[in-house]
Amino acid sequence: MPADALRLRIDPATLGFEDTTELAHEPLPWIGQERAQTAARFGLAIDQPHYHLFVLGEVGTGRSTLLQQEMRAAAAARPVPPDLCYLHNFATPERPRALRLPAGQGRALRQRMVEFCRVLQAEIPKRLNEPSFKAALSALEKTYSDREAEAYAALSAFARARHFALRRDSGQLIFTLIDERGEPLTADAMAALDPARRAAYDEGERELRAEILRFLEVTGPLERALRDGVESLRRQAVRPVLDRELDAIRQGLRKQFKDTRKLGQWLDAVEQDVLDHLELFEPADPEDEDDRRDALERRLQRYRVNLVVDNAETVGAPVIIENNPLYRPLFGSIEYQTDNDVLVTDFSRIRAGSLLRAHGGFLMLHLRDLFADDLVWEKLRRFLRSGRLQIEEPGTMFSALATTSLEPEAVDVDVKLVLIGSNEQFYALQEGDPEFARHFRIKVDFAETFGASDATRRATGVFVAHTGARLGLPPFSAAAVARLIEDSHREAEDRARQSAAFARTEALVVEAAEVARRRGARRVEREDVAAAIAARNRRHDYPDERLREAVADGDRLVHLHGARIGQLNGLSVIDLGDYRFGLPIRVAARTLPGTEGLLNIEREVALSGPIHDKAVLVLHSYLSALFAPLAPLALTASIMFEQEYAGIEGDSASCAEFYALLSSLSGLPLRQGIAVTGAINAFGEVLPIGGVNEKIEGFYRVCAAAGLDGSQGVLIPARNRRHLMLADEVCEAVAAGRFHVWAVDHVADGMALLTGVPFGAEGARAAGGGVAPPDEAFPPDSVLGRAAATLVAYRRACLRAGNPRAWRRRG
Repeated sequence: MPADALRLRIDPATLGFEDTTELAHEPLPWIGQERAQTAARFGLAIDQPHYHLFVLGEVGTGRSTLLQQEMRAAAAARPVPPDLCYLHNFATPERPRALRLPAGQGRALRQRMVEFCRVLQAEIPKRLNEPSFKAALSALEKTYSDREAEAYAALSAFARARHFALRRDSGQLIFTLIDERGEPLTADAMAALDPARRAAYDEGERELRAEILRFLEVTGPLERALRDGVESLRRQAVRPVLDRELDAIRQGLRKQFKDTRKLGQWLDAVEQDVLDHLELFEPADPEDEDDRRDALERRLQRYRVNLVVDNAETVGAPVIIENNPLYRPLFGSIEYQTDNDVLVTDFSRIRAGSLLRAHGGFLMLHLRDLFADDLVWEKLRRFLRSGRLQIEEPGTMFSALATTSLEPEAVDVDVKLVLIGSNEQFYALQEGDPEFARHFRIKVDFAETFGASDATRRATGVFVAHTGARLGLPPFSAAAVARLIEDSHREAEDRARQSAAFARTEALVVEAAEVARRRGARRVEREDVAAAIAARNRRHDYPDERLREAVADGDRLVHLHGARIGQLNGLSVIDLGDYRFGLPIRVAARTLPGTEGLLNIEREVALSGPIHDKAVLVLHSYLSALFAPLAPLALTASIMFEQEYAGIEGDSASCAEFYALLSSLSGLPLRQGIAVTGAINAFGEVLPIGGVNEKIEGFYRVCAAAGLDGSQGVLIPARNRRHLMLADEVCEAVAAGRFHVWAVDHVADGMALLTGVPFGAEGARAAGGGVAPPDEAFPPDSVLGRAAATLVAYRRACLRAGNPRAWRRRG
C-alpha cells in the first residue's frame, strides 16, 4: 500500500473557518446524534405518564451534557410550577398538611405568617390591657363576686346555726365545730359530750355537708359563667385583630388556585387555635413567666409555614441534575432532634428532595447510582407506580432512642425522569425488572461513532470553540481542529466515521491549549495538538515500553530477519482501558504423522477464550476442505503462541496460525520480517479485525528499534484499508521504502507473499480442491502441492505403522 493510503488527512481549507473564534456564536450541535436528538425532543415534549427517558450510550459521548441542554430548552417553554409548603395539622399534628401555592406565593405566605405572629405578640397584650376591656372584666368579676359572696354568707349562717365555723383555705371550704361561746371544741371537750349532744352535732355536720354541696352546685356554674364571660370578653377584644390580619393574608394571595379551600381551612384553624389559647399572651406570675413564654413560642411555631419548594425565582420549569441520589437527597427527609432521650420533630423539619423540587420539570439520574442502594430503588419503583410521594424517614425505626414520628401528607409529583445508563444496563433492566422499564418508553440511543461529513467536521469546530470559551482557552486554528478530527477518526478506527467520544476530544483540547500556552502562543496550532497526543501517549505507554525492551533484550523472542519454517510473527493488542498498544507475538506450528488432528495448545491448557477456539475450528474446517481428496488426513498438528502466559482471545491470529501450519506441512520457510494479522473464514477469505493501527505501529516500533532494512512490514486484511489511521512516523517510513503494509483478500495471496511460492490451484480459493487424486490436485511446486505431498507421506507412514484409520482412497 502507498503511504498516502495509510491515514486520512483533513485539509484545513475545507473546514470553512480560519480559527474557532469565528464559530463561538454558533449553537452547540448534537454532532452525529440526530437519532438521539429526535428521540430526546419527542420524549421531553410528550406530557403523558410512563414516557420517561432512558438515555443509553458509552461514557464520553455527551449523553448528560446534551440532554441537559435539551432539558433546559424544553423547560424554558413550560410554566413555572407551584410552591410546596407543609403546615401544622391542628386536628392530627403527626400528619402535617401539604399545600400547593402559585410560584412565589409560598414565600409571601411564609413572610405574612411571620408578621402575623409578631402582630399577635404585640397587639393581643395591648387589647387585653385596654381600659374598656379592664372595666368590662371588673364588672363581670364583681357580679360573680357579689353573687358568690351572697351564697357564701348564707352558707356561713347555716353553719353557725349548727355550731360550725366555716372558712376558706386555698380554695377549699373547711368547717370546725364550736361551742356556745363560738370557740372551737377541743378534743377533750368533744370526748366529754353526752351522746345526745354528739348525735346532734353529727346530724348538723351531715346537713352542713349537704348544704356545701348545694353551695358548690350554685357557685360552680357561676365560676364557669365567669370563665366563659372572661373568655368571651377576651375573644371580643382580640377577634378584630385576627380578622384584620387573616383577611389581609387572604387578600394578599391570589384568589384562585388548586388548594385555595385547604388554605382557607387552615387559616380558620389558626384563628380558632389563637382564640383557644389567649391566656398565653397575658403576663404570668414571675416564677411562671419563663414557662409561659416558652409555651407561647411553641404555640406560635405552629402558625408558621414550612416552605419546602420555593419557585419564586424560577424561570420556566425546573431542571434538576441529581448526582447524589441517596434516599434523603432524592425523596426528602424529616429532621429530628433529641429531647430527654427522645427523638422529636414537627412539620417545620420536613425537607424536600430532588423529586419534589423537580415537580413540573425534569430530573436527571444515573442508573448506576440508583443500583447502589436497594432502598432508593424500591422507593423509586413505588413512586413510578403511583405518581405520589410521601416523605418519610426510614432510619428512625432502627434508632436506639424513642421516636416521635411524622406522616406528612403525600403529594402528586409530575416530573419527567431522564435516566442515564449504558447499553448493558438498559437491556439488563429490560430483562430483570420489566415493571420498572415500562415507565421509560423513550429510548435515547447515543451512537459510539457517526458518519463523517463536512457538516460534522464543522460541528466539531463549534464544539472546540464552545469548549475553549467555557474553559477560557485560546482559539484553535483550522489546522489544529483538523488534527483533532483526524484523532477522532483514529479513535473510531474508520476514515469514514468519527468517534462520538467527545470527552476525549475535550481533554485533548485542554492539553493542546496547555502546550500552546507553554510556548507562549496565542493560538493553538496543529503542532500543539500533535504534541499533546504524543505527550498523552508518553504518559501511558510504560507497559508498552517495557514489553518492547523485553523484545530488544531478547527476553521475548521475535525474529525480524530471514525465514523460518512453521514460525512467524502474529500481532496482538493489549487494551489497558486508557491506552492500547500492539505487540508482535510468535505463532508456531508443528506437524507430524498421526490421527489426532489439529491441537490448539492454548485451548488444551485453558489459556484461550471461546472466540479464539472458534477461529481455530474454522481454520481446521478450511484446511480439511483444501485437502478433501486426502480425507481423512493422517495428521497430528499443534499450533501455539510462544511465551504467552496471560491468555489469548479473539480471532485475529487465525491467518497467522494457518500460515504457520501450512509452512510446517509444505516445508517452506516464512519471511520473519512480515507480521501477520487477520481472521480467516471457512473459504480462506481474510476478514477484518480490530486494533489494526495499534498492531501495525507496535510492530513498526519493534522493527525500528532493531533497525529497519526495507524488508519488514505488516500483512493486513484488505477490508481493513478504510480503518487505517497510522502515525506520521509509520507513514514516513513507508514513503521512504523502509517499511511496508500489504493488504490481501485471501490467504492465498498472503502465503505467496510470505514464501515467494505460488499458493496452488486457483480453484482452491473457492472450494479447497476437488475429488482428483492427491498427486494431481495441486501443482507440485506450489505451497498446496508440497503440503499435499507431505500429507501423503504421513498417510503412508501411518499405514506402515499399522494404523487402520489411515486408509487409502485408491488401491
